[in-house]
Amino acid sequence: MTAAHPTPGEAPIRLLIVDDHPVVRDGLRGIFAGDPGFDVVGEAGDGAAAVDRVRVGGVDVVLMDLRMPRMGGVEAIRALREVAPDVRVLVLTTYDTDRDVLPAVEAGATGYLLKDAPRDDLVRGVRAAHAGQAVLSPSVAGLVMGRVRAPEPAPAVLSPRESEVLRLVAGGATNRDAAAALFVSEATVKTHLLHLYGKLGVRDRAAAVAEAYRRGLLV
Repeated sequence: MTAAHPTPGEAPIRLLIVDDHPVVRDGLRGIFAGDPGFDVVGEAGDGAAAVDRVRVGGVDVVLMDLRMPRMGGVEAIRALREVAPDVRVLVLTTYDTDRDVLPAVEAGATGYLLKDAPRDDLVRGVRAAHAGQAVLSPSVAGLVMGRVRAPEPAPAVLSPRESEVLRLVAGGATNRDAAAALFVSEATVKTHLLHLYGKLGVRDRAAAVAEAYRRGLLV
């Protein structure tokens, strides 16, 4: 399959290439520099330099690696969403694990391709990203769809007494303090704590309080 070509008179897509390996940047520049549909307006060796370049203006799409020194791709994507929300970011990396893909997509990447993608797929991907279309390599699409289809964990439902214990603990009460306030034994308080730890998916008091605030169980 051949890459799509721009409509006559259409302005070229202004592309910023971000990768910490000069050889990779040179190779990517070679792919796009000879295509009249693209204008490679710059290169950057890390996320911080990419954000600085985008601030200057004149960038439509950022072709972004993930693992780089000083500032990685995910952090850079978040920063770009703040400083230039109209600029599209297409991740181009060698990594397709959950811990790489999902944070990048959640941070606001328009697409995610792997570096072994054929040249034509890469060119089409940049065009699609520029148009605001989601671009995902097959393995990445499988990860994302798997996460979308995974059932959400059931919301934690605490009993009235567990909620009382949680509120006391959040206020700094010890097990003895909570037992005295509720007119129960310390062993009973410990049992309630163990139950709510299990419901919240945590292992200690501090984590329980933090998770409860995160879920809106404490205000």
